[in-house]
Amino acid sequence: MTVDLECLNLTKRFGSMTAVDNVSFDVPRGSFFSILGPSGCGKTTIMRMIAGFLSPSSGDIQIRGRSIVDTPPNKRPVNMVFQHLALFPMMNVADNIGYGLRRAGMAKSEIARQVDAALERIGLAGIGRRKIDELSGGQKQRVAIARCMVLEPDVLLLDEPLGALDLKLREHMKVELKSLQAAFDTTFVYITHDQSEALVMSDRIAVMNHGRFEQVGAGRDLYYRPGTAFVAAFVGDTNRWSGRIERVAGAQLELRTDSGLLMRGAAHGRPLAAGDRADVFVRPEAIRIARTADDLAHFDNRIAGRVTSTLFNGAASRILVQDRAGNEEIEVNLPQSGEFAALTRGSEIHIGWSGDQGNCFAAPGS
Repeated sequence: MTVDLECLNLTKRFGSMTAVDNVSFDVPRGSFFSILGPSGCGKTTIMRMIAGFLSPSSGDIQIRGRSIVDTPPNKRPVNMVFQHLALFPMMNVADNIGYGLRRAGMAKSEIARQVDAALERIGLAGIGRRKIDELSGGQKQRVAIARCMVLEPDVLLLDEPLGALDLKLREHMKVELKSLQAAFDTTFVYITHDQSEALVMSDRIAVMNHGRFEQVGAGRDLYYRPGTAFVAAFVGDTNRWSGRIERVAGAQLELRTDSGLLMRGAAHGRPLAAGDRADVFVRPEAIRIARTADDLAHFDNRIAGRVTSTLFNGAASRILVQDRAGNEEIEVNLPQSGEFAALTRGSEIHIGWSGDQGNCFAAPGS
């Protein structure tokens, strides 16, 4: 495996505050790597250190095996796309894309050839003479990427570039960005607080919290087998219960929630024992709905309750179900078959799920 970017024991302190705390990772050539985390977790600080706008307090940054810590930003084989794109409004599209090539002293004929080739690759052939303010948000996004890509960087850094777009365009651009990354075959390092962006586009994702990486892996692994309670709560929607483990038998366990519900789950290799305080996470789409308890007889967990709220969102519609004792409110995805589309507040219903669908973690401080 050839690595384009490697960060080794990277640390950044601002006075007494540690923004990035001994982080190490590598990014294989031609891959799409995302750093996902809440605001203030340190992901932008990592990006700015790679770009050269900040110096690490300690650690090393290598591109294709060569340290760039002492290399000024304009000499590094990286380029950066910002959230607000930073396109020049006084220049047309072609001049924006060719800006870096002109600064490098390239001949006009070669600049024109490379700009035309870049426009072709981003699907905007023939618009080189247009003004920037004549473009849609998605077109501006592609022009900003093309301006970086004509410089043939080893690594392209993207700092929440979809944040300023409306929701529908943002959804479209997720697919566009992944396609552009594959078309240019360039290593992308992307930072975002939006889990959907990271899951859709990335080959690997690092989930960051308080200056450290909680887990690095493929989106599927982070989603279905989170390594920490933070990852389980942050990546995707989930139901969460706290309680005490009453019994552990092999990989199976039983947990009594603080409200009194008995839940069966799986340890998934984590060192959990009877008496431990723990949190269990179950995703809304892992829970099945039925009219009768008999229809859920094969599930480890079965609850009878009533619908307290319906949350219509097309194919992503959900209901909130409260158990008959009134202790818990559980979020459940409605099946896309439409079988339960007529459920309303107050409807009596049964829900169930397999214990293997739950992720259980020792509670903090236990």
